[in-house]
Formats: sequence, structure tokens, C-alpha cells
Amino acid sequence: MTRREMFAGAVALPGALAMAGEAEAAESTLGFTIGVCSYSFREFQRTLAIDMMKQMSVSVVSVKDVHLHYGLSRADLQKGADEFRKAGFTIESAGNTDLKSDDAGELRRYFEYARACGIPMLVAATTHAALPKVERLVREFDIKVAIHNHGPEDKEFPLPKTVVAAVKGMDPRVGLCMDVGHTMRGGADVVAEIANAGARLLEMHMKDLKSTTKSSWCQVGDGMMPVVEIFKELRRIGYRGSVDLECEANSENPLPEAQHSIGYLKGVAAGLRG
Repeated sequence: MTRREMFAGAVALPGALAMAGEAEAAESTLGFTIGVCSYSFREFQRTLAIDMMKQMSVSVVSVKDVHLHYGLSRADLQKGADEFRKAGFTIESAGNTDLKSDDAGELRRYFEYARACGIPMLVAATTHAALPKVERLVREFDIKVAIHNHGPEDKEFPLPKTVVAAVKGMDPRVGLCMDVGHTMRGGADVVAEIANAGARLLEMHMKDLKSTTKSSWCQVGDGMMPVVEIFKELRRIGYRGSVDLECEANSENPLPEAQHSIGYLKGVAAGLRG
């Protein structure tokens, strides 16, 4: 950052804080919150990732294991989770977590991880075959599982509707983490998929792209993603979770893209207020 940029930022700070207050009021009106996936900062160790996320004026985070490793002791997991909380973040979920094993004991260790961290939900990649075991653990631990769709390369759950069909009749704590970018890449109507998911929608991962190819990831607002219509539909179905920014591109310098994208999302939320 140059001295000129630093000066400009200092001058703009009061206005930025006022806008942040407006955005928080707008989120309250819409019923859902805007957060961030720590995956966006996957190239940085925990302390630095937290410092960067604090600059985004969000309070909800979905934590990637690179920032809270599965193999840590219970004490170290609690200490690591507390670092996020002391920085002002609510940890909404952890993941993406691999819940594909046929071994119930292997699946169990991820629920024990979430319990140790005090995290109420696992965002997961799983299989149709593993789902009954996952559901039993959801009931035992009272920890939600939101299955993440991963687009056309995902042989199990490429689209949100694939998840919704698979969890029909299951415990309501088993649901969908809808990735809007992978949904669009799969050729689906993002807004229609939200309507179809309804109460099964437990978390949203927000990103943007300029075409339906992976190479076209861009900052939110610069691509094809119908953010206004998405927010309107989330309000219509009474969604009460969070919309978490997940930056795919430029992992070595994600903060400018992340700040731009969060600003755009908060601007849309403010525009829809009332």
C-alpha cells in the first residue's frame, strides 16, 4: 500500500464505518448475514488470515481446516477456535470436510473435532452410501451437516437439487451448502435451486464468474452471478443462515478481491433494505 493509498483510506474511514452500519441494518432486515470462508485465505497461517478477515467488516466465518487442523489436540483446537472468537468472529461452520468414509469411526472423528471447537455445523463432501451413517452422527452429536455441491466434476452431488433429493426425509439438520459458482457451472438456475432447497438450505457459498468455466472466477459483481435476485429469493424463503464469500482466484493476494466482493454484497443488501 502506498502512502497516498493509506491517506485515502484514512480519509474514507468515517464514511466506510457509516456504510458498514447501514449494511448491518440491511442484513438484519433481510434475515441472513454476510460472512466469509477462511478458505479464501488458504495460503496464510491462522493469525494472518484472521487479521486480513478482520479488515472485511464481517463477523461470521466458515473455517477451513488449514486454519484449524483436524489433527490438533482438543486443547489446541479450543485455543485455535478461541482466536477467531476473540477477533470478533462467530464460527458458523467448518469445512469443506471429507465425510466419504465407510468407516463410522473415521466419520466420528470429524464430529468430535467440531464438538471440541464448539462449531455447530460441518460443511461436507460426502457420498450417497455414507449418508445414513452421517445422519446418525448428526443426531448423536447435534451437529448439522451441510452437503456442498461441487459442479459437473462431482459424481455424487454436482447440483443443489441432487443434495435436496438425497436428504429428503432425513433429519432436518442434514441439508445443503449451496455453492452458487459450482451451481452455475453445472448449468442450473441458481435462483430456482434456492427455491427448491427451501428449509434444507443451511449455508451459502458466494462467488462470481464470467462464464461457466473454472478459469473465469472473478470478484463478486464483475461476473454473471444474479446477486440481487439471489438475495431476494433468500429473503422470500426466510433463509436465516449466512452468505459466505469464497474467493477462488488469486489465492496469494486475496484481500483486494475479498474486500471488493464483500463491499458489493453489502451494497446489494443495503439496496434491498425495506
